[in-house]
Amino acid sequence: MRRKRSTLADVARLAGVSAVTVSRALRRPDMVSPKLQERIKAAVRELAYVPDIAASRLASARTHTIGVIVSSLTNGVFADYINALHDTLLPAGFQVLILSTRYSAEEEEKAIATMLGQHPEAIIIVGIDQSPHARRLLQESGVPVVQTFQLTDDPIDVNIGLDQRAAAKAATNLLIASGHRRIGAIGSRLDARARVRVEGYRAAMQQAGLLDEGLIATTPTQTNVMAGRELIGRLIDEGKKPDAVFCCDDLMALGALFECLKREIKVPKAMSIIGFNDLEFAAAATPPLATVVTPRYEMGERAAKTVMRMIETGERPAERRIDLGFTLERRGSIADRR
Repeated sequence: MRRKRSTLADVARLAGVSAVTVSRALRRPDMVSPKLQERIKAAVRELAYVPDIAASRLASARTHTIGVIVSSLTNGVFADYINALHDTLLPAGFQVLILSTRYSAEEEEKAIATMLGQHPEAIIIVGIDQSPHARRLLQESGVPVVQTFQLTDDPIDVNIGLDQRAAAKAATNLLIASGHRRIGAIGSRLDARARVRVEGYRAAMQQAGLLDEGLIATTPTQTNVMAGRELIGRLIDEGKKPDAVFCCDDLMALGALFECLKREIKVPKAMSIIGFNDLEFAAAATPPLATVVTPRYEMGERAAKTVMRMIETGERPAERRIDLGFTLERRGSIADRR
């Protein structure tokens, strides 16, 4: 069973001061000496202590709140996922509290600490690559934790997602099997899942003897349509001459399509495009965008049902790593050049 979360008294004992002094240092740092502040801060970090925002509540009280931490509140990839959480949790009497990390490890640590201060009965979080401190906060929280979207062999409690690398490799192999040889890749370095997808692209290209690092273009910004336009434009302007492009998400795929239309590069005759996630607009584009279909609604639904079961039983389920898989949707944006 999980250890109980650290208390104010635990911090006081480790720092060698009274609980009143710790409380004062956390609320009014100017009331204690800098040396004492540092000692208390060190104890807080070592114990992964999270101040109790709702101090009037007992730590064991039912709050009927599930904390959800996502990478972005503006990226449409999370819409179906969040809808599934609401559809499953609200009828069961739970409220859903959502915070965004904006693809930042530092912001994720802050979001986790803030969320735990609200005493959620469970936390559902996007991603598996939490910082050591963020992971410690979750491990010591005393509540069930479900990590989603990616897969890991070492989940905190339960992991529900898909093999992002394998999905990207399969998408790239679809382009290769269609007769393409100069296949580019565009993505965001800010997004951990996009970085994994680029590795999947590399694996497929390496295996086929086609890998050219010059055909990979990335951006340090968040993924969006304009980034897709800029990255495919960069490959074209640098004379890389790709005949196809793997895009790490559908927003970039749409941007690549727009840029090709602007430059009068016909899709798919002169440039094939495949995206990732199968957002609603992908099938509505002209031509319809080929993509990797990811089970985001099912992921949210399974995560919600899993945390409710863990809250009810107080135990981890036997199946701790759940691979929901993916499918490829070949549409009009891929030409057959065989």
